[in-house]
Amino acid sequence: MKFVFISVGKENYRDIKDAVEDYTKRINRYMQASWKIIPKSDLNRETKTILKSLEPGDFIVALDERGKELHTIELAQFLEKRMVAGDRRIVFIVGGAYGLDEAIIDKANFRWSLSKLTFPHQLVRLILTESIYRAFSVLKKEPYHHE
Repeated sequence: MKFVFISVGKENYRDIKDAVEDYTKRINRYMQASWKIIPKSDLNRETKTILKSLEPGDFIVALDERGKELHTIELAQFLEKRMVAGDRRIVFIVGGAYGLDEAIIDKANFRWSLSKLTFPHQLVRLILTESIYRAFSVLKKEPYHHE
């Protein structure tokens, strides 16, 4: 199984980018993970680029403010369920300033909200990767997460 993170936007905060890279490396200890950053543009162009990045059989997770919020343990259980299901790729999609087009929302297998708060997209990348890493530490019974 592979994790693919797709995000619209730019990378102008070096500290956040470094932290995202660090957590991505940590995730790679458990599962192959990679990023695709799509330059911000109009919603139609962003949507076309995202859709071209998807492969048949992908399990698509759209990060969406109207999605379901998950506790860390629930996220760990969700990931474990996807691994047991034998998904080849789980694709996490972070939209641009105007969110995700309905074409992507409709294609998503799951809509996930990180919070009811609004975050800058670069910070969402960091929260996303840290949350995934934390969920794996729960699954592996490592001391990173404390209940």
